[in-house]
Amino acid sequence: MSVFFLGVGIVVVAYFLLRIYVSGARCKSKAKLDGKTVIVTGSNTGIGRETAVDLARRGARVILACRSQSRGEAALAIVKRESSSSNVVFMQLDLASLKSVRSFAETFLKTESRLDILINNAGVYLQGRTEDGLGLMFEVNHLGHFLLTHLLLDRLKECGPSRVVNVSSMLHQHGNLDFNVFNTHKEFGAGDSLMDVMKVYSHSKLCNVLFTHELAKRLQGTNVTCYSLHPGVINTELTRHYSKVLKMVLKPIIRLFSKDLEAGAQTTLYCAVQEGIEGLSGRYFSDCAVKEVQPKARDDAVAKKLWELSEKLCDLS
Repeated sequence: MSVFFLGVGIVVVAYFLLRIYVSGARCKSKAKLDGKTVIVTGSNTGIGRETAVDLARRGARVILACRSQSRGEAALAIVKRESSSSNVVFMQLDLASLKSVRSFAETFLKTESRLDILINNAGVYLQGRTEDGLGLMFEVNHLGHFLLTHLLLDRLKECGPSRVVNVSSMLHQHGNLDFNVFNTHKEFGAGDSLMDVMKVYSHSKLCNVLFTHELAKRLQGTNVTCYSLHPGVINTELTRHYSKVLKMVLKPIIRLFSKDLEAGAQTTLYCAVQEGIEGLSGRYFSDCAVKEVQPKARDDAVAKKLWELSEKLCDLS
């Protein structure tokens, strides 16, 4: 019997040590954001909503930029309640529509006088096409945020020092931008198998890192800085489109090895508010620390080509 209890004790201790390890680093900055305005895309759920709650607690005026009006308004009530702040606003934004992105930016610029932090958090893990004829993951995860950032950049410069935070993923390491494939499919990949979808998602996350790399170069000499990041492995709604069987199989594994939402928001918050990281503009972060990336994720030529393609698709060039 004593051996049994010893075994149980070892398992319990090992579990709690694993959870501490998985939870990762914390953003320790106590920075207050009174008088500042922040946009968080995809903030109706997951780490986006958790990020919005924290920033509202710090005194920021927080704009919840979400696709669904009903879910956005529900999130608005939750963020206000959990942050004890009434200075939170919902504005509709569908990143799968360039028309919607332009409408959101126009409305925001007319109604809001400041923008201090733009957090491009929204993401989708699902194959599909957009009304613009592009791959769903490419447009939602990259192009919509590219256009949004471009349209709001002058306001960010006016209100500087300000920041752009792009939520990427460690899966960017498995991405590869084949522009010939894009010319054919209007997406950096094709196919509906589990592996195909993961590859396309990885390509879109590489776009986030390369966009940040190129944006930092173009922002040199301004008072705007930008960062990309991996939030950690998190049990979010990104997996909501998996089959029931796959979700049932993965559920206990995901719970064991994933961060909770509060832990998952920490690196985003670090990049948004941490003092003294301005000199690291354009870099990639994980667990509240700057990390080195593979050469393909800092390739100047590919980053420039992606930027030029994005400009063309958004009718900016």
